[in-house]
Amino acid sequence: MLSADQSSNALAQFATLLTGTEINRGAGIMIVVAHPDDETIGIGGHLAGLPGCRIVHVTDGAPRNLADACAHGFETWQDYACARRRELAAALSAAGLAQANQTGLDYPDTEAAFHLAAIAQELACLLASAQTQFVLTHPFEGGHPDHDATAFAVHAACHLLRRDRRPTPAIVEMAFYAAGADGPIFQDFADHPEADRIEVCLTEAAFALKQAMLASHKTQQRALAPFFGLTERFRLAPTYNFHALPNNGKLYYQSLPLGFEPSTWLNAAAIAHEELRLDQP
Repeated sequence: MLSADQSSNALAQFATLLTGTEINRGAGIMIVVAHPDDETIGIGGHLAGLPGCRIVHVTDGAPRNLADACAHGFETWQDYACARRRELAAALSAAGLAQANQTGLDYPDTEAAFHLAAIAQELACLLASAQTQFVLTHPFEGGHPDHDATAFAVHAACHLLRRDRRPTPAIVEMAFYAAGADGPIFQDFADHPEADRIEVCLTEAAFALKQAMLASHKTQQRALAPFFGLTERFRLAPTYNFHALPNNGKLYYQSLPLGFEPSTWLNAAAIAHEELRLDQP
């Protein structure tokens, strides 16, 4: 765990990478998110200035129960997944990023929690091979089970790297959505107000680009409607207890028709924790 001084230094270094002027900006940044479109929600206003970054999507964005696929006019989850890949390519192209910047792990949407150990191991390899300085990801706050699974996998991957005495990136979180005391919270963090954080108000040009990227995800327009804010927020990840429910048990995803139960998370996290031997020094 970083000391207060180390945390402040890490956040300052991240801010420099985010807004600096070096030629290969973003080369030390890997963005690990659950779904195609999460990259746009979290950091879309900055992606055009980070041509050297890597983006990893844990799922293919296509639930296997076909409800979403059929709602958007697709007969199979494979067709829906292909459509989401095309939308992602269009969004990244709008930001000037090539397909080479993106890696898809292609786990099924809403099922990432059932593959926590495998995802963590894949991410550890990717983080090590890319010599990542900062890994940007989701907070663990019950917004979506795939978000929580991605957060767990990133933290676990960094634990594996530390255990092997390999260089380990700092974990920076992006703001998405969660349940709040008075309703849903969008584009801000639900808790841990003491955590080091930075807020960036997008320029007019950056906001216009982010809107173009959001528009590229054509099948997700209803889900993306709340994400119209001008501010992108980042913070160093706090220390989580993944054996407990996030956000004091207030889970936004329970308001969604996902069929994912809190007990499912607790069981999956316990199994992955044991499989990865995360208590091992």
